Amino acid sequence: MRSVAVVVFQDMLLLDVAGPVEVFSIANRYLEPEHHYKITTISSEDELRVRTSSGIALTADTGIDGAIEAYDVLLVPGGPHAYNQVFPRLQCWLRNQAPKVGCLVSICTGAFILGQAELLDGRRVTTHWSYIERLAQAFPKAEVETNQVFVRDGNLITSGGVTTGIDLALSIVAEHHGKQIALAVAKVLLVVMKRLGGQMQFSPLVAAVAKEDSPVARVQSYVLENVMEDFSVERMAGLVAMSSRHFSRVFSREVNMTPMEFVQRVRIDHARKLLETCDIPLKTVAYRSGFASARQMRVLFSNKLGLTPMQYRRKFG
Repeated sequence: MRSVAVVVFQDMLLLDVAGPVEVFSIANRYLEPEHHYKITTISSEDELRVRTSSGIALTADTGIDGAIEAYDVLLVPGGPHAYNQVFPRLQCWLRNQAPKVGCLVSICTGAFILGQAELLDGRRVTTHWSYIERLAQAFPKAEVETNQVFVRDGNLITSGGVTTGIDLALSIVAEHHGKQIALAVAKVLLVVMKRLGGQMQFSPLVAAVAKEDSPVARVQSYVLENVMEDFSVERMAGLVAMSSRHFSRVFSREVNMTPMEFVQRVRIDHARKLLETCDIPLKTVAYRSGFASARQMRVLFSNKLGLTPMQYRRKFG
């Protein structure tokens, strides 16, 4: 029998807990009793009753003082404020548990709790796409992945959050009991074993914004408003009377991407909006988004999002 422990705390996200737990629970239907997962909930404080961010209350099996077992899987969920809450007792407990557990897991912003416990340093990690930059800034010694649904580094697994906890748990079941058991669980949950594409298909690609008084900001605004025009580094530099080399250097410093990378991302985001909201042909989408051809749009979509434009339309349109 394998043990799964789930840390619970006030204002956590219920789905971060319920999704993975259901995977392990349903897996038990296909396993012999001696191979079942034993699931335990652990409150981060003395109070066992916690209220989730949705308002639903849960009662934990034990507090951290009573949790002395070395668990096969130890899962830390996230919550709306997990990135700025402080859990001193939990941090200490997690540091003691980390070397003992078979697998240390965070869901969504639960990665911040592991970071506060100094468990992300030198590790490849991820979190929900909207908190990626904040995680990288808060824990600069961690190597933050931007597009993975979940990332495994040794016995540490961090996930993008919310429903990706299901993906992560399915991967653990597959590792423990084989792909067929995990596939059977996925079918019960009506989810796929492996998602098509990563987190970027859900997040806007143009997130970095330069300072409003910067020449770079003026170029960004122009590109956003005139996406169908042809752009080169030379032309963008000319818009603000700068040399190409100096403009590229300033742009990369302020926006953390090259000027042409920015143009590509703007075009992809523009095309995504069209694919989500109307049924015009792909050639028209490409033209209105400034791509040279539908083929170029397809290549860039596949490289950046892991989906073709048609697959994106079917999924989000």
